[in-house]
Formats: sequence, C-alpha cells, structure tokens
Amino acid sequence: MDPILIAVLVIAILAVITLVRSVRIVPQARAGVVERLGRYTRTQGAGVAVLVPFVDRLRPLIDLREQVVSFPPQPVITSDNLTVAIDSVIYFQVTDPRSATYEIQNYIQAVEQLTITTLRNVVGALNLEQTLTSRDGINTQLRGVLDEATGPWGIRVARVEIKAIEPPASIRDAMEKQMRADRDKRAIILSAEGQRESAIKTAEGQKAAQILAAEGAKTAAILTAEADRQSRILRAEGERAARYLSAQGQAKAIETTFGAIHAAKPDPALLAYQYLQTLPQIAQGDANKMWIVPSEFSKALEGLAGLAGGPGGSGAGDNVPSWLSVQSSGGPAASGPAAEPIDTDGWFDSNLPAAADLPEAAAIRASDDDPDSRSAHAGLPEDDLADSSALPPIPPLPPVPPLPPTS
Repeated sequence: MDPILIAVLVIAILAVITLVRSVRIVPQARAGVVERLGRYTRTQGAGVAVLVPFVDRLRPLIDLREQVVSFPPQPVITSDNLTVAIDSVIYFQVTDPRSATYEIQNYIQAVEQLTITTLRNVVGALNLEQTLTSRDGINTQLRGVLDEATGPWGIRVARVEIKAIEPPASIRDAMEKQMRADRDKRAIILSAEGQRESAIKTAEGQKAAQILAAEGAKTAAILTAEADRQSRILRAEGERAARYLSAQGQAKAIETTFGAIHAAKPDPALLAYQYLQTLPQIAQGDANKMWIVPSEFSKALEGLAGLAGGPGGSGAGDNVPSWLSVQSSGGPAASGPAAEPIDTDGWFDSNLPAAADLPEAAAIRASDDDPDSRSAHAGLPEDDLADSSALPPIPPLPPVPPLPPTS
C-alpha cells in the first residue's frame, strides 16, 4: 500500500476523533464543568458544547433536578435511653454544579451521613413519647440544619421526612398494653357516666311520679273528705227532719188521744179495765225478775168487784184519793153534740228551714273557700252536692183520713 494513502487515512481518522471530542451535547436539566488544562473554565449548560481538542475536558454531568434519597433505618437513642430505628428520606437539589464538584467529593454520601448525625442529635434530646408525637418538629429541625450545612456544597435541601420510627419489641408490647388499658379505662368511664345519667333520669322520673301520686292522693283525700262531709250534712238534715216529723206525729197522736178520751168521758170501770190490761206488758221481759204493783191496783180491783155486784169495799182504804173514785160525767151516750172529726192536714209537714239557710251551715262550708280547697278543686268538675239548694225537697206525706165519729 502506498505510504501516502496510509498517512491520509490516519489523518482522517484523527480528524474524526478530534471532531467527536470537540463537540459535546448536554441534555436538559443537566450541567457539566469544563476544565482547560486541569483548571475550571466554565459551567456548561444544556445544549451543544464545543471543546478545544486535547486542551478542554468536560467532567461528568450533574443532574440539576430534585433528587430523592432514602436512607436505611438508623438506630437512635432517645433521652430516656431507648433505642429506636428511624427510617428517613431526604429531598435535595444541586443549585451550583461547580461547588458540588469541587467543594465535596461525594455530595450524596455526605448528605446521608449528615442526615444521620443530625437525626441522632435532634432525637437524642427527646424522649420516646415526644419522638413518636413530634415528627413535624423533627423534620423542621433536620431541614434547617441540613440546609445550612449543605449550602456551601451548592445543594439545597427541600424537605426531610421521617418515614417510620420502630421502637423495640418490648416497648411495643408495653405501649399496646398501655393503649389497651387506656381504652378499657375510657370504656369504664363512659359506662359509669351512662349508668349515672340513667340513675339520675330514673330518680327524677320516680320523684315526679311520687309527686304526682302524692298530689293525686291529696286531691282524692280532699274530695273524699268533702263527699263524706256533704253526706254527713245531708244525713243529719234527713235525721233532723225525720225526728221533727216523728215528734210532730207523736204530738198529734197524744193530742188526738187526749181529745178522744175527754170527748168520750170514760167511767172509772173502763179506766180500771184498761189499767189491768197494761199490767202484763209491764211484766214482760226476760230481765224482769221483780215488779212492783202500783197502789191503784187495789182500787181497780174494787171497781171491778163493784161492777160484778160485789161490795164496793170499806175500811181505811176508802179514804185514799184515787182517780178511780172520780165519777163519770157521762158516757158515750151522754147528752151533748157529737165530737167533730179531727183535721189531720199538715200533721207531717216540716216547718223547719232548709239546712243551707241555717246559721251553722255558713260556718260548716267556710272551708270551701280556703286556698287548699280551691287548689285541690282546680280542674275538677264542681260537686253538685256543694249547693244545698240543689237537694230535692222532701215530698209531703198524704193526709190521714179523718176518724169516724164516736157514737
């Protein structure tokens, strides 16, 4: 082969290699650091970059997007000497490719180690309960410390999150027992409060029922007393009217009997006979063990003996005054006009005033207007018996027919 041709081929290959090394394309959201003869020259952004062959060098591209790095669980000791495993995740972004290239060797590893040490410092000042309930505070403190520490490296920490906090198994068992005890306690408290409310409501209902029952019993007793009083008043009025009518009947009977006796003008023999008929009635009765014979008994016997034709009797007894010795002025056949018939109209008419018109009725019914009686009668129908004028009048008895005239 011709040496000239070989030289041309070698030069063409070197030219292609030089061209390829001189032109570089940087993708979007990426950046590269350009070094010339080992010194920093510029930061190459996205686009076409033209380099001087064998003089300029483009270092590995750096991702400018926000990156997410998840760290494995790290053992952390709390202030109460309990070891917990904390799993965290960090969100950061490279803002200065030059600082990320020259200020730190491996910024990802540096961020991881810095996160672990900062996490231990923050959690070490908290106890277990505060660690479990203060995730937002821990995230804020971690972000502030990491952002301040990674600023010179050209890195901005956007967010730090605690994914999980795992206490030891024994602590988890104790926490579950405590949580179960708290739930049982709340359940017992709620049940006790429910029972108390139920007891209070039941007691209030029983109290109201007893009050209503007492009021009902009071009203019933008042009404019963009123009814009993009204019935006694009416019964007393009836008894008084009956006694008055009975007394009037007896008076009329006595008056009629007395008038009939005087009108008939009986003789001593008839009177002695009636007197002897009354003696057996005097002796009647199981309790009568001894009875006294009146002094007029001998006179009656003497009268009867005279009627039979015997001696009229003599001796000391003849001077004894007696109604039997009175001579009759005439018998039924004696001279004189016949007796007039007896008028019985009005014998059984009661001339007494009504019970409600008596002065004592006002005192008896004065208690109807007191506050207790009015409050007891509130809402109740008025008693028709309260008005004595509503009582039906006592019907008059039929007149007794006149006695036939005696002959």
